[in-house]
Amino acid sequence: MTNKTYCGFAAIIGRPNVGKSTLLNQILGKKLCITSSKPQTTRHQILGVKTLNEKQTVYVDTPGLHIKEPKAINRYMNRTVMHAIQDVDVIVFVVDCREWTEEDELVLQKLKQVSVPVILAVNKVDLVKDKATLLPIIEDLSKKMSFKAIIPLAAIKGNNIHGLEKEVANFLPECIHYFPDDEYTDKSIRFLVSEIIREKLMRELGSEVPYATSVVVEQYVDEKKITKISALIYVERDGQKAIVIGKKGEKLKKIGQLARLDIESLLDKKVFLQLWVKVKTGWSDSDKWLKNLGYTE
Repeated sequence: MTNKTYCGFAAIIGRPNVGKSTLLNQILGKKLCITSSKPQTTRHQILGVKTLNEKQTVYVDTPGLHIKEPKAINRYMNRTVMHAIQDVDVIVFVVDCREWTEEDELVLQKLKQVSVPVILAVNKVDLVKDKATLLPIIEDLSKKMSFKAIIPLAAIKGNNIHGLEKEVANFLPECIHYFPDDEYTDKSIRFLVSEIIREKLMRELGSEVPYATSVVVEQYVDEKKITKISALIYVERDGQKAIVIGKKGEKLKKIGQLARLDIESLLDKKVFLQLWVKVKTGWSDSDKWLKNLGYTE
């Protein structure tokens, strides 16, 4: 008689910049999703696979849900979220314990439209100085919807991550594992490399320029002792190109150095990385160009 195995999908959703990607990285015990303090850091739906004995959970990291949809890329991200919550076994709704916003309310209303069980992950409890206020906060949140469980946690520190995982595992159906037990994502190395580069752009540039950038790996040559990578950074205007490159190329050089270190850590070998910057006007508001740049649903 064979042992039973369980496998299912868990969508991680919430407003922008609430800690969804940090949470998934902690669950996996490795850096899969890029993070920064800016909204729109996550643009794609990313699968993170966690296998523990007979149970395999396929976590779906989604972009933040946006109230406004000024461009095609915003509409793309919102559609990605809505598709994700329609076809999973359980939803993890991540909120910041310190505030409830209009965008949180938008997510809540979307969740009330689906019949999927929802677990509330109350994040950033480590940032609340007066712990006595946490109980009333959680009590108020519990009244907003019939949640299957409410888990207070601190994703950035890894606090109570296992508590959340145990609750998620309760909703995994009996099923064969979809992925080999040693795999942790469905994404290609090229995709992960492009995301690492985009993370450095998000962190090193000002408030507006990162939203006008996208990264495509044009060449990836894996040799015995070194991997040679050439990547193209798209921006929307000449002025943005000048900012990305920086004075005497110093900004682009720093972005490349920081990205190379993370890529070497990912691949566990030496990397030669070349970055180029190209202007493509209006790429973020063109459905055609979004598809060309890999934004597929």
